[in-house]
Amino acid sequence: MKTIRRWLNGIEEGVISLLMVTITLLVVAEVVARFVFNTGINWAQEATLHLSAWMVLFGASYGVKVGCHIGVDAFVRLLPRHIRRFVSFLAVIGSIVYCALFSWGAWFYLKKVHKIGIKVDDLHIAKWLAHSILLIGLILLGIRFLQLAWQILTDKADGFAFADEAKDAMHLVDTDEQGSK
Repeated sequence: MKTIRRWLNGIEEGVISLLMVTITLLVVAEVVARFVFNTGINWAQEATLHLSAWMVLFGASYGVKVGCHIGVDAFVRLLPRHIRRFVSFLAVIGSIVYCALFSWGAWFYLKKVHKIGIKVDDLHIAKWLAHSILLIGLILLGIRFLQLAWQILTDKADGFAFADEAKDAMHLVDTDEQGSK
């Protein structure tokens, strides 16, 4: 099971890395073409836009997994652990409902776009294919929220694992105070 999980994590991180590298190279190529050769790449802007959407939705799911989203949870952290777990569980259920509703909407959107046969303007690929990340990303996000709900129910977590910027920044203050002594 750990091998499968490690393999899936590798694929997920690989896709995100590939998207980042592709977007970066595409933007650099477009800038060079435009400002060095006084021309452009016709499809670069649209490709960058679609790849960015893929990056955001893959990244949102990955962010929930590794706990790197920033959250406003100062009030929730003040609650006793059992109440914090309950409030967090309600928030996770709300997130799952959100993902389910938007997945349902994305399914119908993609189905209609597929039926009509619309293509993306400059890329000449089917629009439903380019926009399929809506459904894929929301399903991945929903799976992450289901995993978090299970962790809360089994008492392995008491809520979202948000990045704590204030706590992370405090080491800078401590370092600065030590350096000035």
